Amino acid sequence: MSIDCPGDCGHLVAAHRWEQEHPKPLTESDIPFPDVSFPAELIHTRQGAMSGIGYTVAVYARERRSLTDSEILAAAHALAETYRTLLSGIYYEKLPDNLIAAGLYTALAKFIVEEKKREAEHPETSPLKDSEIFHLLVFFERFGRLRSNGRPRTRALLEFLHAQFPTEIGPAEEEPRIIMP
Repeated sequence: MSIDCPGDCGHLVAAHRWEQEHPKPLTESDIPFPDVSFPAELIHTRQGAMSGIGYTVAVYARERRSLTDSEILAAAHALAETYRTLLSGIYYEKLPDNLIAAGLYTALAKFIVEEKKREAEHPETSPLKDSEIFHLLVFFERFGRLRSNGRPRTRALLEFLHAQFPTEIGPAEEEPRIIMP
């Protein structure tokens, strides 16, 4: 039996805190794309694109409350597979079977196209390469697997992303300065 707790449920928050303090290491079979390695400085040099991936997921999740970590990871994996085949010279796109994950895949693909256009407009930065996009997606999926607890309906990764990219808050209403008795 499972219970669908809201993200701010005290028991759920305590459970996630405990899981973060006692992480289970990923087995080799759990590591996405185990044959792929990339320079660590890529994450630093492409920090804007990496943040954009996380932000895109957070924004998409705010519009679709049912999004789970497994759907996020499925979308990231499918898009990484698309870029892996693209690197070999073949354009082959296979969206996830789940409609919500497929929607996130589309949102991430749109972000990447826009990011490539934005960087092309600024000649002082080197353009984002397809190989870098592939590596960023692999990193995102690996990181996501570490943050998530692996349960089917978990939202631990999503909660982490929401903490990194909080909802935009408008200007605070000013308190009245007149004190009424």
